Amino acid sequence: MLLHDVADRLNTVSNQLPLPDQVRAEPSLSEILDDEVRHLSRLLGYLAGEHAFRHRAAARYPEKVTVAQRRTTLALARAAEPAGAALAALGTAIHCLGLLTDLTHHAPGPARDRAHATAQEQLVVCLGQSRTQLARAAKHLRDAADTRPATAFPAPAPPTASAAHTR
Repeated sequence: MLLHDVADRLNTVSNQLPLPDQVRAEPSLSEILDDEVRHLSRLLGYLAGEHAFRHRAAARYPEKVTVAQRRTTLALARAAEPAGAALAALGTAIHCLGLLTDLTHHAPGPARDRAHATAQEQLVVCLGQSRTQLARAAKHLRDAADTRPATAFPAPAPPTASAAHTR
């Protein structure tokens, strides 16, 4: 449940980011980025905190650690990398949005148009990278949650010669 819940929250952040054809250098995008950076920062903090808690518990009580607990702890740690990369991409997107806003105050001309097109393209790329990284983090968590530990069942004994003759 825990891993699916965190994966759902990561997907919610991703779903709030505009798609490439929806990206406009408007104040509403700044507000979206503000909200989602805050949500993602909290989620990344949660991943780090939950991992740290579980790591400490495993170090203190190693005999009580199960395979499922180890797998959950590793999944939380593994999801932190793409979540952090998504946050970094959002940071770059904010920078691009700042450039776009600043360019509105420059004199019109071909140089401004090229700079605007480049910043707009980079903004779209950064938002796409963030969505991709969030999807990757959510996938790691879901895969770990859906993986069942291999249970050691004894292999069935082959039928004996006398059992084969009785059939």
